[in-house]
Amino acid sequence: MSTATAARPKAPGAPAKKHKLSWPVVLLLIAGALVLFSAVGMATGNHSLTSSGQVTAALSAAVPIGMAGLGGLWSERAGVVNIGLEGMMVAGTFCGAWAGYLVNPWVGLLAGMAGGALGGLLHAVITVTFGVDHIVSGVGINLLIPGICAYVNRIYYKDYVSVGAGQNQSPPADPLPYITVPGLSSGLKDIESHHWFFVSDVAGVLAGLVTNISVVVVLAAALIVVSYFVLWRTVFGLRLRSCGENPTASESLGVNVYKYKYIAVIASGAFAGLGGAYLSLVAAHFYKDGQTLGRGFIGLAAMIFGNWMPGGLAMGAGLFGFTDSLQLRDPGSVHVLLLIVGIAMVLLALWQLYRRKYTAMVISLVIAGGMIAWYSLTDEVQRPLIVATPYVITLVVLSLASQRLRPPKADGQIYRKGQGK
Repeated sequence: MSTATAARPKAPGAPAKKHKLSWPVVLLLIAGALVLFSAVGMATGNHSLTSSGQVTAALSAAVPIGMAGLGGLWSERAGVVNIGLEGMMVAGTFCGAWAGYLVNPWVGLLAGMAGGALGGLLHAVITVTFGVDHIVSGVGINLLIPGICAYVNRIYYKDYVSVGAGQNQSPPADPLPYITVPGLSSGLKDIESHHWFFVSDVAGVLAGLVTNISVVVVLAAALIVVSYFVLWRTVFGLRLRSCGENPTASESLGVNVYKYKYIAVIASGAFAGLGGAYLSLVAAHFYKDGQTLGRGFIGLAAMIFGNWMPGGLAMGAGLFGFTDSLQLRDPGSVHVLLLIVGIAMVLLALWQLYRRKYTAMVISLVIAGGMIAWYSLTDEVQRPLIVATPYVITLVVLSLASQRLRPPKADGQIYRKGQGK
C-alpha cells in the first residue's frame, strides 16, 4: 500500500467520530431488554410489563405524543421552532369532537387536523411573514387557542354535562373501529399465559400489536413512515430540509423558502391536531378542557430524543407512551419497574467501566443503588409519583441525550428574503 492511500492519523483536537446505532444493534438492545424484563418477571411473579394489555395501552398513549413530535419534526426541519404544538393539539381535540358528534368520527379526524393546521398557519404568518421570535409566537398560541376553546366550550356545551366548576364536556361521538388479527391474537395470548421465560414475553408484546388496535394507531405509524420517505427520499423533502439548514443558500438555488416553511408549519399543526383529535375521539369520545395534559411538550421531547429523525421520534414516543400508560395499569408493575431500572443502571455502569468513563460509572451505580433500595424498602409506588412518571422520564431522557443532539443549523433563526445579498 502506498503512503498516499495509507490511513492518516487523526489531527490533534479533532472531534471523535460519532457512531450511529444500526438496526442490528437496536434489535439486539430490544432483545436484551426483553430478557431483563422476563428475568425480573420470573423472579417477582409480575409479568404485567410485557403483557399484551400493557403494550396495547402503551401504543394508545404513544399516538398523541408521536403525532405532536412528528409535527415538531416537520416544522423544525424547515427551520421553525414550534412550541405551540400544545395549543394546536387543543384545537384538534375541540374541532375533532365537535365534527365527530355532528357528522361522524372520520370527519372528526379531518376536522381535528384542520383545526391544528389553522393554528400552524397562524404560527407561520407570525414567524415566517412577520419575523416574530418563534418562542414568543408559540407561547402566544399556547395561551390563545386553549382560551378560545375553553370559552366556546362553556357557551356551546353549557346545557349538556358539567364536569366541574365552569367546565363542560361535549356530547360523545361514535367510536372508531378497532383491529384484531383473528387467530394470531388468540394464539399469541395463549403462549403469553404460560409465562415461559422470554418466549411468553415476546408473545405478549406481539399480541399487544395485533389485538384491539385503533385504526388511528395504524394511521399514525403510517404517517411516520411516509414522513421519512417524503423528507429524506424526495426532492421536495430535500428542499424543505435545506430551509432548516441554510435558507440563504437554498434561496440562491431558486428555492422558495417562504413557501416551504409555510407548508412545513401548516403540516406540523395538522399532525398535532390529529394527535388532539385522537384524545377526544378515541381515548375519551368527547371533548373537555385540559385533555392534552402537556403532551404537546412531551412530543417535542420525543422529537429531540430522536435527534430530529422519524425513527428516533418513534422510539421516543414509544418510551414516553409506555411510561404514560403505567398510570392506567396495576401499581405493582411500576414497583417492579424500579428493580428493572436498577439492574439496567448496574449493566450501564459495567459498560462505562469498560469504556473507562469512571465518573459516569459512579453516577450510574449511585442511581442503581437508589432504585434497588427503593424497591427493597417499599411495597408499592405512591399514585402521585406514578402520574408524574412521564414528566420525570422526559427530563431524565433529555438530560442524558443532550450530548449527542444535532438540530438543524438554522432552526429558530429569523429568515428574511434576500438577506444573503
